[in-house]
Amino acid sequence: MKYIPYDYQEYARQWIIGKEKSALMLEMGLGKSVITLTAINDLLYDYFEISKVLVIAPLRVAESTWQEELEKWDHLKNIRLSKVLGTEKERIAALHKPAELYIINRENTQWLVDYFENKNWPFEMLVLDELSSFKSPRAKRFKALKKTKPLLKRVVGLTGTPAPNGLMDLWSQIYLLDGGERLGKTITGYRERYFLPDKRNQHVIFSYKLKEGAEEAIYEKLSDICISMKSDDYLKMPELMMNVISVNLQDGELKKYKKLEKELILSIEDTDVVASNAAVLMGKLLQMAGGAVYDEDRGVQEIHKEKLKALEDTIEAANGKPVLVFYSYKHDLQRIQKHIKDTRVLKTAEDIKDWNKGKVEVLLAHPASAGHGLNLQAGGSTIIWFGLPWSLELYGQANARLYRQGQNENVIVHHLVARGTADEDVMKALKYKEKGQLELLEAVKARVRKIKGGNDNGCKFI
Repeated sequence: MKYIPYDYQEYARQWIIGKEKSALMLEMGLGKSVITLTAINDLLYDYFEISKVLVIAPLRVAESTWQEELEKWDHLKNIRLSKVLGTEKERIAALHKPAELYIINRENTQWLVDYFENKNWPFEMLVLDELSSFKSPRAKRFKALKKTKPLLKRVVGLTGTPAPNGLMDLWSQIYLLDGGERLGKTITGYRERYFLPDKRNQHVIFSYKLKEGAEEAIYEKLSDICISMKSDDYLKMPELMMNVISVNLQDGELKKYKKLEKELILSIEDTDVVASNAAVLMGKLLQMAGGAVYDEDRGVQEIHKEKLKALEDTIEAANGKPVLVFYSYKHDLQRIQKHIKDTRVLKTAEDIKDWNKGKVEVLLAHPASAGHGLNLQAGGSTIIWFGLPWSLELYGQANARLYRQGQNENVIVHHLVARGTADEDVMKALKYKEKGQLELLEAVKARVRKIKGGNDNGCKFI
């Protein structure tokens, strides 16, 4: 296929070529991969500036997305791809295969750096596909990549959500691009320069808030290497429709849910709710809202089947159109597979191909495994959320598997929300684009206050 870029895609290509370190913070569906590959092609064969490029990406993306892009566009036919995936023996063999582009999953970043520790680092250019997955300065993958910074001529970061949980996440991502030139050499210095302590429990600080004018100052610091674009400004996209399907539990089922909720909440000590027990509690409540929960022995205790029935009805209402179903827990997957026949779980590149060819009617996926970079828009336009994620990043990225460039139909996203349960807390947060640990803490504290105050009716749905 002949590549005819949009104006913004041409601008982004020139941005990469003109800068040794750059970031494309483009919303989902704007074509970050083909933009980057086109720039790589120019740097390889027009400028003769580089000869080997390393791409670090989420596993599913490394398995399929970049290869699909290379096969799709005529102008990229000269770029050879080697996938550094699989067993250690297979990865080593792939590293020695003649190619211009090498791609590895992010979980093997440290292995790759260690492998070349006493060898010549062969890559002149690094592309971090989903830069936000390097947002933790404590992660091994970040610490490993720091060592390669002096060995690289060029670094490109790609992401649609650079800071879904706040600007604190930006430091380590930008450090991998510029070595601390813009936001400082350490996360501590960055924090002290731009943030103030916010939520705390005595001497323990849970969160930070931006100093006055800090947000604008950070953006100004990054303006020479980062470009950000929204899909609504550049693409004529079909309509994205959000639909909430309320799931009513039977009186006995809701009573059982409330009893378990009360027991869980009352098991928390009288001290302030902190992130660790808040996350565990909310996870348990969301499991129960879905209809089952893990017990202390990792056995599955089923509470109700109402969501399974609602899922079955919603799939039936699609009238044979392909449906992408997102689940949260393994027992959700097992129960869905048992309740609904002829489903397929997204695991391999073959599953992606079959879905996009229209061979799969119901595709089951976990948002974390289908959250970044996968092109599924050719296979359908209907999403059903069986279990809701607290992470706004996961939620947005998962929806973007269908709602992206190349989608020709209106996309409808159904949310199965159990009334009177924690589902309503999450739906409210997603609706108002709230995110992160603070909202989770506040939601849990609200439930604690209701239960301990004698009112266990749950949060009102908004």
